[in-house]
Amino acid sequence: MKNFFNLIIGVFIGLIAAGLLYLSVRTPAGEPVTLVSSPTPEPIVVYVSGAVKLPGVYRLPVESRLVDAVQIAGGFMDGADIAQVNLAKILEDGEQIIIPGGTQLATPQLTIGGNGLLFTPTPPGGTKVNINLATMEELDQLPGIGPTAAQKIVQYRTDNGPFLRIEDLLKIPGIGPGIFDEIKSMITVSATN
Repeated sequence: MKNFFNLIIGVFIGLIAAGLLYLSVRTPAGEPVTLVSSPTPEPIVVYVSGAVKLPGVYRLPVESRLVDAVQIAGGFMDGADIAQVNLAKILEDGEQIIIPGGTQLATPQLTIGGNGLLFTPTPPGGTKVNINLATMEELDQLPGIGPTAAQKIVQYRTDNGPFLRIEDLLKIPGIGPGIFDEIKSMITVSATN
């Protein structure tokens, strides 16, 4: 009887071992579960122009409002007519925002910045750049004047003394009548505008 009992236990243990072996080597049934992270929404890109201090193209988070776009564009210029715009408006990708009012400048020159977006290097309306006192960085902000021309202006001042009139900029190689006409309303040689 003892042999019979041992035989039953052996068969039982064998069946359990065979079942475990089968479960461990068989192909799982059903579809595999793949975990996917939720997509992060891409930022929107808007063009802010008009009576803002730094018109240009900016990236903003999805669901941004017009007030966010104005803030990233340097805020309102003096005289901006904010009653004409809905600052709580939710922005859409590719939208152009024009803030009415303010001192109107010539069409700003847009430059591609380090982040790949456009911005304007034009100084705020009403502020004239004194070409006798301006730094290279301030001169570089004028339309058509890049770092090389700004350096030439500063070098000319150093070598020849202050500019007597704004037309003296035409003596700088690389600054022709076209560039001069574009910036003449934005520059001065006097201490007051």
